[in-house]
Formats: sequence, C-alpha cells, structure tokens
Amino acid sequence: MGKVSVGVACLFWMICSVRGIGVNWGTQSSHPLPPETIVRMLRENGFQRVKLFDADYGTLKALGKSGIEVMVGIPNDMLASVGGSMKAADKWVAKNVSQHITSNNVNIRYVAVGNEPFLETYNGSYLGLTFPALRNIQSALVKAGLGSQVKVTVPLNADVYASSSQYPSGGDFRTDIHDYMLTIVNFLSVSGAPFTVNIYPFISLYSDPNFPVEYAFFDGNATPLNDGGTLYYNMFDANLDTLAYALEKNGFGNLPIIVGEIGWPTDGDRNANMEYARRFNQGFMSRISGGRGTPKRPGPIDAYLFSLIDEDEKSIAPGNFERHWGIFTYDGQAKYPLNLGTTNSGALVPAKDVHYLERKWCVMKPSAKLDDPQVAQSVSYACGLADCTCLGYGTSCGNLDARGNISYAFNSYFQKNNQLEVACKFPNLSMITKTDPTPSVGNCKFQIMIQPYYESVGQRFGCAGKPLGLVSVLILMILTIL
Repeated sequence: MGKVSVGVACLFWMICSVRGIGVNWGTQSSHPLPPETIVRMLRENGFQRVKLFDADYGTLKALGKSGIEVMVGIPNDMLASVGGSMKAADKWVAKNVSQHITSNNVNIRYVAVGNEPFLETYNGSYLGLTFPALRNIQSALVKAGLGSQVKVTVPLNADVYASSSQYPSGGDFRTDIHDYMLTIVNFLSVSGAPFTVNIYPFISLYSDPNFPVEYAFFDGNATPLNDGGTLYYNMFDANLDTLAYALEKNGFGNLPIIVGEIGWPTDGDRNANMEYARRFNQGFMSRISGGRGTPKRPGPIDAYLFSLIDEDEKSIAPGNFERHWGIFTYDGQAKYPLNLGTTNSGALVPAKDVHYLERKWCVMKPSAKLDDPQVAQSVSYACGLADCTCLGYGTSCGNLDARGNISYAFNSYFQKNNQLEVACKFPNLSMITKTDPTPSVGNCKFQIMIQPYYESVGQRFGCAGKPLGLVSVLILMILTIL
C-alpha cells in the first residue's frame, strides 16, 4: 500500500472512529471496588471508552454489554512471550479478545502492546521485544477474523520524541531509537492503527523547579512560545505538536494520534494537590468537549484521562504522587468538582453501595513515648507494607505533628490488613480507637478501608467470598512483630 492510500485510509479511520471521553482504569489496589461497581461508575459518568493495563477476566466480563469501548493491555513482562511465539500470541488473542467479544459481548477496539516500553529508565530492556510482539498480536487478530475490528497500538511515553530546537516544528524521534520507531510507525500506518502517546505536564513541573507553572495549564496565562508565528500557550499543545511534526517529518503526517494518558495527581508532592488537579483536568475536559485540538492538529482529540481511581499499590519509584492520580478516591468518591460534559448535572457521579469496614482506627497510645526505640522501626515497617504517601512536605497530611504521623502510619497498616487486631499490635505503642483521629482542619484523612473484594479470585477457585491470603498475612505479621 502506497503512502497516498495509507493516508486516505488513516483519514477515513480518524473520521469514522468512535469518539468520546476515555479514562484509564488501573487495578493496583489492595482493596479494589468490584468491577461491576466500577463499570456502573463509568456509565453513570458518561465515559464511553476505557483503557486497561492487562486483560483481567473479571474486569472484561463486567464490561460486557456495557457499550463501553475497551483498550485491553498486554503488560511489558509478557512482550517476550507473545513476541517470541506466534502460538503464544494466538492463544493470548483467543483467550483475552476473541472470547470476550463473542461470549461476553465486550466492545474491544484496541490492544495496547506494552506500556511505555521505551522509557529511558528501562535501559532498552524491551527495545527488541516490542515490535515482534506488536507484529504477532496483529497477525493473531487477523487470523481470528478481527483485523478490521480490533487495532494494535503501543502506548509510549513522550520521551520517544524531542525537538532539535525549543520549538514543536523541530520535532523528531529520539536519536537512539529513531529507526526502530519508524519501523513501528510504518507498521501502525499500514495496519490502520493509531499512535498512542502519554503526556504529563505535571511530570515536567515535578522534575524541573524552574518549569513555568502557568505553562502546565490551559488558562492562557502563560507567556506563549512563538514557533514561526504559531503561538503555544501550554505544554500539552507544544508536546503533542512536537509528535505531529515528528510524524510528518518522516512521512506519516496523517497517522491518527491517541493521548493514552493525561491527568494530574492530588497528593504526594507539593504540586500534586486538589486545586491544581481540578484546574488541569477541567481545562483539558473543556478542550475535549469543545472539540478543540492543537495548532498542528486542530480537530477533536482522542484521549484517556489518567486516571479513574487511586491505586495504593502502585510503585512509588517515580514519586509518592503515583498512588494519587484518580479523579475518584480509592472508594469511588469524587475528589473535587469536575464537569466532564457528559452528565446533566455536570458533576462527577460517585460509586454506589460501597461497603466499609467498622468505624475504628489504629493510633499511637497517649502514654507511648516519642523517644521509644521501637517507634522508628514500627513506622518504617507500617509504611513499607501500607501507604504513607500522604505524609511529607506539601502533602495533604504534611502538617501533622510527630504523634499524628505515627498514628497515620499505624492506621494505614491496620486498614490495609482489614482491621485485624494483630495489625495494631505495635509493641507498647498502639491502640484501637473508635474516635476519628482525622484533623478538623485541612484535607488530611485517616481512612477507613472498604470491605475486601475477592470475587475474581474466589469464583475461579470455587470459594467466592472467602478472604484468601489473610491467613498468610496474619502469620507474617505475627512473626515480624514478635
């Protein structure tokens, strides 16, 4: 297929593709809400598309007959398997795509092959694995008769391209992966598939203290970047157009672009707060609902907000903010006012029928001494196995005193372990209370965990409703604490 016909095909695909706001649904949570509850949230909030990071059976089944368009993911650690064996790729597609489309009526539209596999921090670990996996999954989809219905893509970080100048018009792919990127881009073009990129103005602000804050937002208050007469008032436009120029420079100017992830966290850093998150996401959603694109790509933008809900088990290697990207809290409650332009009320619709554990907390005993030698190791242990990312400078609980910090750590561990009494047995330091220790001022909250959900594991092994894993957790706690 020549470039002219490819361009026409891509343009046709871009016009005919299903539009509507999308959202990322991550599941790295110690106490996830039931998939059915999440799907109800998606529908009631008007999300028409959802992006997943794996192919969990219970998650996909719950999306059946919902009408929601799905991007299902293949994790990076599976790239070697599906890329090295056509049989493995066929098996993956049969189990995770074909079966759900035919048996569960799931509207799967994309397969995301890997997740940001070319991050420089991976040191090339997935460089030779991604294209073979992409090719094999595409071949498997064609063999399954799904080649026109389901498209492959690779969600990539924005660091795969850069500008030779400070302007978007100087955009091109990163020198060290340039040829490899063109192989992938050409494959996507021939397959009628989109280029997926994740763009995070927050990360730029987090990484560079000199980054102009106003340039991260969509209010038009920043000093614009003048690229040959084209003015860029925010980083998102400049970043996306850098990609658009990179594609055009290499002969793929009509390739559709999907923004796979974009959002702003609410905790874990001084710039990760409710005010900034609301401002950024509302600015972006107003853009989406208004159908406005970028100077280079002025048409409507296909994008997935990151993310739907907080995940307390995400890696914090990039920063403590990683567990706080959700527009909803861990229990499905709206964090701040956000008009998605999809509901009559213009307000986020929270999760319904959420079941919480008993109203009790684990805190530091009033009689316990701050200089007790057990304090440091107990707090370290609790935070290491629970979530203390709301503690620290500029965070929601950053103003707690020493006792408050210790109590927060103890309670986080206590709640994560389903309020088991042994999880509040820090030697001579802790006690269980029914008086809420949450401060009366500020945004800091001492959480009560939701009831654990075991359906996906339980159903598979015929023991739905049983608290699998708690015995082993209990044994580990006893051995460690004693």
